Amino acid sequence: MGSWGVKALESDNGLDLISLLKTDYLPKHKKLTLGGLIGFLKEEGFLGETVSEIDFLYDNTAIALAELYSEWRETGKLNYDDEDSNVWSAITNFSASATARKDLLRRLRSIKNQVPDEDGEREIVELWKESNNWESWDKHLDSLIELLQLSLIHISEPTRH
Repeated sequence: MGSWGVKALESDNGLDLISLLKTDYLPKHKKLTLGGLIGFLKEEGFLGETVSEIDFLYDNTAIALAELYSEWRETGKLNYDDEDSNVWSAITNFSASATARKDLLRRLRSIKNQVPDEDGEREIVELWKESNNWESWDKHLDSLIELLQLSLIHISEPTRH
């Protein structure tokens, strides 16, 4: 699986995603949108066109996007710069429309609900179940789903005075 933690960004696929964004997306975008990232990652083959397209890489990418969004909401920055590049620290905003958040939430719920692929399994879930970190990974997935759910509730509620 090529993972050293329970986060999708703590995996070989996560590093590939960070590298792709660093070289091909971030130099052109100082203000990120979740919808823009989803569209770009679909074009690059890191994310399926629809929730029903199930693949280990697509699942890992969806979780990684939720992790990036969560990190931005919690800290107001994304810390993935290295000595060769400061593109991550140049990001000034990361917004997410309700449509993009709903799309990402549907993807995470599909993983959580273990919706099977055409072979009758959900590879990412099966691999985590076989690991010693299944419970931690499952709780991490729950926390990302909760963040997206809460962000949709807070945005849709009227402001009260």
